[in-house]
Amino acid sequence: MYKLLSGSLLGFLLLFGCSSNDQEPPSGNDDRDSDEDQQELSLPMDGLEVVAENLDVPWSIDLADNTFYISERTGSIVKIENGEAERQDVELERELSTSPEAGLLGFTLSPDYPDSKQAFAYYTYENSEGQFNRIVILQWDEDVWREDQTLLDHIPSGTYHHGGRLKIGPDDMLYATTGDASEPEIAQDIHLLGGKILRMNLDGSIPDANPFSDSLVYSIGHRNPQGITWSSDETMYSSEHGDNANDEVNVIEAGENYGWPVIEGEEEQEGLVTPLFTSGSEDTWAPSGMSYNEGLLYVAALRGSAVLEFDLETGDYRQVISELGRIRDVRVENDYLYFVSNTTDGRGNPDDTDDRLYRIELSELE
Repeated sequence: MYKLLSGSLLGFLLLFGCSSNDQEPPSGNDDRDSDEDQQELSLPMDGLEVVAENLDVPWSIDLADNTFYISERTGSIVKIENGEAERQDVELERELSTSPEAGLLGFTLSPDYPDSKQAFAYYTYENSEGQFNRIVILQWDEDVWREDQTLLDHIPSGTYHHGGRLKIGPDDMLYATTGDASEPEIAQDIHLLGGKILRMNLDGSIPDANPFSDSLVYSIGHRNPQGITWSSDETMYSSEHGDNANDEVNVIEAGENYGWPVIEGEEEQEGLVTPLFTSGSEDTWAPSGMSYNEGLLYVAALRGSAVLEFDLETGDYRQVISELGRIRDVRVENDYLYFVSNTTDGRGNPDDTDDRLYRIELSELE
């Protein structure tokens, strides 16, 4: 185990940077032993705390009984409990892919986790047939997470754009985002799983109320959605990477078409949904994980190197966290905003203790 840190820690050796687009290079970090360009910095905001460090390409945050579980793209789960963190092994039935943006991505605990010791995971693998994504049930078995059941396989996986977010909705169903696998046209094909948001029962079966007959597809026309969340009135939202710019935050409704690759950003066409928020054609966020709290959406921004706050009442948005590099996932819990940096994803210049789980009281963001 390695110790957690808390408090407003000053004097960290912190490197941060971002890339020129949202597509990630092959797995494998920059020279992490080099001291070049390192500088001693304090944390950029009062009240900002480091909860854990030494994370290895963290992707998803989940929580049960005050214990955090963070998936790492390299194939581990980090458990953070009572001031300590433990890296837990994951045994998968397929060989984990090391392609850009690929690996162990989405992770969410089963609603009955305290009893079942099960979780859902989304990962990329390679075999003789090619490269694919799959959704599985993981079973905690004493000292390791083991793949126990496959819920969905052969989700398209290309050079980039794997999607990968998993969340259990207020309807107690499992939702998954899938990317277009670098083949934009599949996002419009209702018979293909890429470029979609999917909904399934927790056993992998098709819900009776899904919008398309005998299909897990919930919405279509997505490029690379990486975040989903719900408001207190159960409205669903998703974040999505645009093509170089035109990143989006959408209101997701069953059966709707969100336009990619026909339209994006502020473009409009009958029968296609224009986003609630967009970065526009001159800017980019590369948005990832999302969380909701009291009329506000919090969205992790990779290329934007920030946490963004979207006000659903006014239509305004702003940066509430910056200067910490790429941010992959966020979670609001007990009046705190938690988020993970993603400096070790091959895009930045990590220091010896990257990546980190941070937290800050929501009142500090006002």
